[in-house]
Amino acid sequence: MYNVFLWLARLGTVLALLVVTVGAWVRLTDAGLGCPDWPGCYGQILVTEQLAVDEAVQTEFGRPLEAGKAWREMFHRYLASTLGLVCVALAVLAWRNRRDPAQPWRVPVALVALVVFQGLLGMWTVTLLLKPIIVVAHLLGGFATLSLLFWLARGRAQPLAVTPRVRALAGAAGAALVLQIFLGGWTSANYAALACPDFPTCQTQWWPELADFDQAFVLWRGIGIDYEGGVLDHPARVAVHFTHRLGAVVASVLLIALGAALLRYERGRLAGAAILGALAVQLTLGASIVLFGVPLAAAVAHNGVAALLLLTIVNAHKRIRQH
Repeated sequence: MYNVFLWLARLGTVLALLVVTVGAWVRLTDAGLGCPDWPGCYGQILVTEQLAVDEAVQTEFGRPLEAGKAWREMFHRYLASTLGLVCVALAVLAWRNRRDPAQPWRVPVALVALVVFQGLLGMWTVTLLLKPIIVVAHLLGGFATLSLLFWLARGRAQPLAVTPRVRALAGAAGAALVLQIFLGGWTSANYAALACPDFPTCQTQWWPELADFDQAFVLWRGIGIDYEGGVLDHPARVAVHFTHRLGAVVASVLLIALGAALLRYERGRLAGAAILGALAVQLTLGASIVLFGVPLAAAVAHNGVAALLLLTIVNAHKRIRQH
């Protein structure tokens, strides 16, 4: 039964990575409110052409139906629902097999609770009109779900004995990466990707005088505000974008240090190379987003590679902890 559990966890990991990436695609194509209600779309489970010409539907929901956006949003919801069922199945298998010493059961049960909360965040993302703190919490929840599934899918990883210094470095790098993911989500949710259109400078300055940090990180701005397109003024968006760049510098230094440290261990070379390789791709994508004006493919890939980079850190922690 444990082998079935591992297979299902690996399937869930792939599906979670797909959900996270499609979620970015939905957000970046401005389809987050493609369906103004939840869990259906304009009161239906399936989007039909008839809805697009039904004036009563348009009046009831106060937002014209754009079929492409609606289908992208519903496709994401269908994927997320399938992932939720996989997580429930994992929890059931784990509980039934809990007497097996090799079988983890606490993480699968916690995973179900996390997925339920993710569903609520998905609903609030729509009903609170893309409120940035909810959008970012939903993003972080998706990354957390992916990380837990990957942790389970790895099973008994090859142990890696490291010094206390490297163990502390792994913790610091992981924390910095999570913070950077938050800042990336905050930048996207506030439509600040092009607030600094030049690179490596921002507004042609190394420290932009225009930046308004006081307004950039106000987490809650009240109920009823439609955040589609963003509500921050330009100086606040500059501050958000610039902070994301500063975070990238800090996270990169720590990740490079961790990757280099792991390369010194014979059994850690692959883990170290994975961290450094994913980081190199991520930094390249980040720069290209600015230089080429947020091309959709690069922006979606930036989100997906961030997830893969997080998994390289989870892998390192898993191996260190196994020891």
